[in-house]
Amino acid sequence: MNSILSIHTIRFFALVFVQVLIFNHINFLGYINPYAYILFIALFPVKNNRLILISLSFLLGLTIDLFLDTGGIHAAASVFIAYIRPVILKSSFGTIYEYQTIKFNTVDFGSKLTYFTLITVLHHIVFFSLEIFSISKIILILQKALFSSIFTILISISITIIFSRKNK
Repeated sequence: MNSILSIHTIRFFALVFVQVLIFNHINFLGYINPYAYILFIALFPVKNNRLILISLSFLLGLTIDLFLDTGGIHAAASVFIAYIRPVILKSSFGTIYEYQTIKFNTVDFGSKLTYFTLITVLHHIVFFSLEIFSISKIILILQKALFSSIFTILISISITIIFSRKNK
């Protein structure tokens, strides 16, 4: 239990650190901003209490908001994906989720890609909708969400491949 808690604590601080120092300084073509910190929410254990995940997601988003001075939009988008996560897990993994036996290292790549795509796109749509906050700029919201989602998915998949444990 202590090793699991320490792994998630290290993941929390490492993703905040990398997000603040590296990924926040990437602004390619004005549309591409990766938000890899959502990987903490995506990889949080399924068996844990949902209230803990929502609270930690709020804390994660608020920490990013404090560093970026964004007024709570990261916290709102993070809480939204933490709240909607069970629905995304059920639609991505099906019966594996119903029996609470998901281990992200052992699931097939297609299900993992579907899961990361859904979580990332929903996060980015909520985030950019709150950032721009104008229905007349819906094309800009969708454009920023699409391009940032693609880059974030690529980074998230790369990070999970690099740091996954090999089971033989």
